[in-house]
Amino acid sequence: MSKSDMVYRYTASKIEYLHSIADTGRGKGYLAELRHGIGKKPGELPSLWWLIFDRIDEELKGSKCASNAEWAVYTALTLYSLHQQGNDRFMYEKGYTLGRAAYHIANSSDDEERVVNRLNLVVTSTTKEELAYQLKSIVQLLKGKSIPLDYAKLAEELYRFNYPEQAADIKLSWGRDFYSEKYKTEKDNSKGE
Repeated sequence: MSKSDMVYRYTASKIEYLHSIADTGRGKGYLAELRHGIGKKPGELPSLWWLIFDRIDEELKGSKCASNAEWAVYTALTLYSLHQQGNDRFMYEKGYTLGRAAYHIANSSDDEERVVNRLNLVVTSTTKEELAYQLKSIVQLLKGKSIPLDYAKLAEELYRFNYPEQAADIKLSWGRDFYSEKYKTEKDNSKGE
């Protein structure tokens, strides 16, 4: 199994666990703790250590600094906690890639331009911190409209984003997904008329 697949599976299992206890005080507390981690580095908050690192595959661990895999998992989980806050609907949905989800934020051509500009800020990010910051702004928009996101896929893509040859593929995928969803929606709407 590739490291990106391991990142996907690990993130999915953590989110599914958090969802399974979402209605409990403990579950709400864990999500609140994760939200405190937004904008911080993996390992910076001891209260998050077990949420991020418990049962993570040895191959994904860093030696001194946080590995690319740990950053990807951490970023996805903290953003998920922000997105899930106050939503009764489960905000993790397989297949709702960043591009696909972002398209659904737009309600008009003006909105579409703003969303594309936000995506441009994401894809032109040059550091992990900047990437996480730009993604946070998109997640806040998704949250406002209760649009889900595939956080396990996002974690996998964030892991791969660290490698220039794979980052180009991820950017292409996000753009394709955005415009494929636009085409599908327009096609479905024209059938209904």
